[in-house]
Amino acid sequence: MDVKNTDYLKIGSRIREIRTKKGMSQAELAEAASISLPHISDIELGKTKMQLSTFIRVCEALQVSSDSLLRADVPEVNSIYQGEFSELLSDCTPAEIDTILRVAKEMKAAFHERKTADN
Repeated sequence: MDVKNTDYLKIGSRIREIRTKKGMSQAELAEAASISLPHISDIELGKTKMQLSTFIRVCEALQVSSDSLLRADVPEVNSIYQGEFSELLSDCTPAEIDTILRVAKEMKAAFHERKTADN
């Protein structure tokens, strides 16, 4: 698989992740973005190359910055994620925050272990 296909897979995966976090079905996203349901499915699977106009409609339908879909590893995007994490914790009790942080630390450790195993 070439780099370009990998990029489309990553973008599609990010679209799917954001869509599911927002509780949207593919059909709801397709309707909101004025795109056919099969096309949304192909986009999320990285099977198709989106036109810029389609990409913009997807961003608008999901109410996300294009940066969060294109370059999730850019420092500015990371600060957006940190802000979202802070907002998530804002109405939690100290016990809830402690539990969420422990889960997040365990997930991070698991991700790093998987990276090490893959290399």
